[in-house]
Amino acid sequence: MVASPSPLSIAIFFFFSLNLPNNLDAAGFSFDLIHRDSPKSPFYNPSESHFDRVLRAIRRSNSRVNDFISSTSTTTGKDVSSTVLPNSGSYLMSISLGTPPFQILAVADTGSDLIWTQCLPCKTCFKQDAPLFNPSRSSSYVDLSCDSNMCSELPRHECASNESCSYSYSYGDRSYTTGVLAAETLTMNSSGSRNVKLPNITFGCGHDNGGTFNRREAGIVGLGGGPLSLVSQLSPSVDKKFAYCLVPFDDKKSSSRMDFGDSAVVSGNGTLYTPLISKLGYETFFYVKLQKISVGNKSISLWDLEEGNIILDSGTTLTYLPTESYGNLLSVLKDAIDLQPVTPPSNVDLELCYELGEDLKIPDLTFVYDGAKVVLGSLNTFIQVADNVGCFAFMGSNGFAIVGNVAQQNFKIGYDLSDMKVAFQPTDCTHH
Repeated sequence: MVASPSPLSIAIFFFFSLNLPNNLDAAGFSFDLIHRDSPKSPFYNPSESHFDRVLRAIRRSNSRVNDFISSTSTTTGKDVSSTVLPNSGSYLMSISLGTPPFQILAVADTGSDLIWTQCLPCKTCFKQDAPLFNPSRSSSYVDLSCDSNMCSELPRHECASNESCSYSYSYGDRSYTTGVLAAETLTMNSSGSRNVKLPNITFGCGHDNGGTFNRREAGIVGLGGGPLSLVSQLSPSVDKKFAYCLVPFDDKKSSSRMDFGDSAVVSGNGTLYTPLISKLGYETFFYVKLQKISVGNKSISLWDLEEGNIILDSGTTLTYLPTESYGNLLSVLKDAIDLQPVTPPSNVDLELCYELGEDLKIPDLTFVYDGAKVVLGSLNTFIQVADNVGCFAFMGSNGFAIVGNVAQQNFKIGYDLSDMKVAFQPTDCTHH
């Protein structure tokens, strides 16, 4: 999970609009992803500069990776599914719950699984601008029992006196939600006049919630790999396939896109594949094996060649490598760039910064995965932090390695959870 913070860093919050075929099972469907800082977004602030947004994205990125580290170092097993800051989500998703449909705006988070929203009656709730969801007004709302399959997938749950499944879900920054696990009809609006109704979607009806949430946010839509996530619950209809294509951070006219089902199949010229690695108790995260990083004819030895040593997270802006590997890469790259580094702005905590200009030649980095050599150009490795300064969009980490969304820009990246593989295809995402 930080192009922006909470899910897909350049702080990327997105709203989803669906382009759906008439038959969901036959062809899947697609989302348009609108950058949080796009003029199309309700969060757009015209008084902010591009560099204000970049700085905010970097800060969110650092906050997110710190939460990954602290949470996974103190929890084991299924508890890892609750490691992400709600406020660091990369996307915002407009959905509706219930019958009749009740619209909510929730953080879309690729680094967690549970779908939940604040519900009435509310014991303790954070302030939100929109009304809270009232399950008593929905004819399709059903509490799930403690012996239901979905209840057993929760990290922590208990049986109430009425035998409903009471959940408790906490995050790395001590944000939390507690309530009742339920089944409900989830409706998504298409970009045209149509919509799609998804019955019996499991979600958390939160009656006691708190944390670092924005007033426009009503909860979280988990998009991770665990069984409670929206991706997993849609799997029977979309053949366990989804993909996204992220436009460059500074593009304010184009939308990114997320595909499900047949639309998410990535193939053709230039497509590369690497296995997805499943780790027991860590099903939320999309692990792959990174063997080495090459700069020209030099290669960086990596920290750990175990199966699944780095995760792909569209919700994290920067790319994070273990400290020793990061230091080695920094040294090799500095030697390969025949320019004098400059000091970045005082509020930017990045290294290897240079004045931008025609003479700035950044060598490609090759990420050598198991079975795939993915070439990253300067668009994927440097980020502009001032009018004439660009810095290396990587940082060192004390224990969690992440390929962030800057490194994923202008690739169509497809996840096939049936065959357990991920595809990379260089793509101009502005025309995807």
